[in-house]
Amino acid sequence: MPDKFRPLKDAFGRFATGVAVATCAREGGGYAAMTVNSFTSVSLSPALVLWCIETKAASYPAFMAATGYSVNILRADQRALSDRFANFAPEPVSPDEVEFWETGAPILKNRLAAFDCKIFARHEAGDHVVLVGEVVKFDSSEGAPLVYFASNYQTNGEAK
Repeated sequence: MPDKFRPLKDAFGRFATGVAVATCAREGGGYAAMTVNSFTSVSLSPALVLWCIETKAASYPAFMAATGYSVNILRADQRALSDRFANFAPEPVSPDEVEFWETGAPILKNRLAAFDCKIFARHEAGDHVVLVGEVVKFDSSEGAPLVYFASNYQTNGEAK
């Protein structure tokens, strides 16, 4: 069956985005993680960021129940992490891959940047929910980002 949304997806894909992994603690233990490219800053005072989650995502219940989440901006050499957490049921986050800050959401090690956020607001928007978080702690380091454009990872403007 052809994807009736393919032309719209192709048009949306003309906007290059960074690649991030959002994480949260699950009620009852464990962690949820998923690749996102809808991440953006919203406000400096208070410091707010947002990203969007599809209501059909396997980790949707975990993020709806969470009081906080982290967003981990991936480095150019972290495509394997992006691919892993883009799966519907990815291999779980292991304790040796993460550290923890204020909210208890896992922060991936060796990231380009990270934002630890407490939930500020959730907004229903079509088949997604917009998760707005207030940044309670962040860091960043030098390096090249993992970039996604036209359904492909990019390096120096060329598809990988």
